[in-house]
Amino acid sequence: MTTSSAPGKIILFGEHAVVYGRPALAVPVTQVHADVEVSDSSRAGIWINAPDVDLHAELNTLPCDHPVAAVIYNLFFSLGISPHPSPLSRRERGWGEGLEIKISSTIPVASGLGSGAAVTVALLRALSSFLFHPLSDEQVNSLAYEIEKLHHGTPSGIDNTVITYARPVYFIKHPPSPSRSPTGVLREGAGGEVETVKVGAPFTIVIGDTGISAPTKQSVSDVRKLWLKNTNRFERVFDEVGQIALMARRVIESGQPALLGDLMDQNHALLQEITVSSPELDRLVRAARKAGALGAKMSGGGRGGNMIALVNKESAPAVAEALRSAGAIRTIITTVQAI
Repeated sequence: MTTSSAPGKIILFGEHAVVYGRPALAVPVTQVHADVEVSDSSRAGIWINAPDVDLHAELNTLPCDHPVAAVIYNLFFSLGISPHPSPLSRRERGWGEGLEIKISSTIPVASGLGSGAAVTVALLRALSSFLFHPLSDEQVNSLAYEIEKLHHGTPSGIDNTVITYARPVYFIKHPPSPSRSPTGVLREGAGGEVETVKVGAPFTIVIGDTGISAPTKQSVSDVRKLWLKNTNRFERVFDEVGQIALMARRVIESGQPALLGDLMDQNHALLQEITVSSPELDRLVRAARKAGALGAKMSGGGRGGNMIALVNKESAPAVAEALRSAGAIRTIITTVQAI
């Protein structure tokens, strides 16, 4: 039996603009996670049990583009292994009659916390290890990005990246110039260039969930349509968002996280301008600020999902309570540790 776990994530700055080549900052959220267990089964076939989403099925019965099936088929294909080996081949590889895959997750679905990418990353790691072909972080990230493309259309690549490496990252969605060789580069490819972010001082974030399902693919598609109609205006907004992300990185690395609050407020206003906020998100943002947050903004695709608030550690419980009173169905308090 092999097991693997992957954290959730939040985008601090740069959502939507990151799809158009501007930088974004994201951090893992270890308080929520996806867990996968792979073991031998006495039943022939590959059996998938994910009670959180009421999935109990054999791989062959699922369409190829099913989120879980796509991960499994892509992994087997990349390893050059048949997902349906002969009895002799199974014995040679030390398998039982079949495989049992159990998936569970504490990450809310379609809420901007990277639930799909976390399941993909945990599944890739657990299954590849069970098959005696453990993948490197780079390989996991690349495969996870391909799955993200299947289900999100034109994803930035930031979800799979921050979840794969479980580190704060600064992400730009394009291959770097050959003349650039910045320090801290984790890898190139799988959607863009990623660098680790040194956290100079810890800071605390309260996450508020609107409870409204908000599939990223739809909001990304809607923004693209608006961008095509008014490219100059949207490019200006994306430039401003990108500058905020760059300033936020410098603030984080210099150990002055309190300065992030004003940057969050600015970023939220720009996201409102491109229509990806919502009345529910705006209400939670206002409630957080009124309760003493240093700044607040929506996080992720928008139109629902989550917002985030920068708080002093001591005020985190009060801000979380204010968010629940304003309609948040759940709150998570997370601290980004100094690295």
